[in-house]
Amino acid sequence: MKITVLGKSPSWQDVDGACSGYLVEDGDVCVLLDCGNGVFSKLRRFCDYVDVDAVAISHLHADHFLDLVPYSYALTYAPRQQPVPVDRWPGTDHPARPRLIAPHGATETFRRVVGAWGNEDLIEKAFAIEEYEPNATVEVGTIRLHFQEVPHFTETFAIDVTSSNGSGRLTFGADCSPTDDLVRIASDTDLLIVEATLPRPERTGVRGHLTPAEAGEHARRAGAKRVVITHISDELDAGWARDQAAETFGGPVEVAREGAVYEV
Repeated sequence: MKITVLGKSPSWQDVDGACSGYLVEDGDVCVLLDCGNGVFSKLRRFCDYVDVDAVAISHLHADHFLDLVPYSYALTYAPRQQPVPVDRWPGTDHPARPRLIAPHGATETFRRVVGAWGNEDLIEKAFAIEEYEPNATVEVGTIRLHFQEVPHFTETFAIDVTSSNGSGRLTFGADCSPTDDLVRIASDTDLLIVEATLPRPERTGVRGHLTPAEAGEHARRAGAKRVVITHISDELDAGWARDQAAETFGGPVEVAREGAVYEV
């Protein structure tokens, strides 16, 4: 499998950056993990959006799903998606309608968001929505997605990604506070993409994210073979974050950057 980082920013975008988004490709199968602010534009650099088989959403915070809105507009109004010829596009009776695999209650959330200014059914008409339950396993062609709930400020799921082709394994930790749940789902994974949002734990005492040191410690406990820390603002020093995570992991750690490609 090939994993391309489309966006790695936290809840506000880096300069010229995008929020959470990771393209997973296994042969001809394409799955997008999360679709946060700015991700749709980044996706188009690496993959034709009509060729994406499914989008999987880890949780219903805006920085993980908001670019489903422009994606839906493209699927609805792009010239190539129309039933009649437009410009160089011949027209089609079979417009692309990717699967949208999202947490329980997602459809209602999407309706509330888009209904604030327009047709509330925009996203559900553009995509084929499937709402998953905790501990669900979903197959998209050769790619298998397993969802494990992890603690955050809203219902959130880490995603374990494997392939029936026998390639390696990716674990995407989503957003979470310190938890054994992440260690369990990431046990012995080939590649762990783990958030490292905070320079220090939340001052309120209510936890929802990890520091780089905590991210590295979770990766060490999981026995991850390769570690990429993400969800880090460009206003924090990437070298400092990398060194903090590497010290607790006990080995080299990489900091996610847009356009980076990993093979497992």
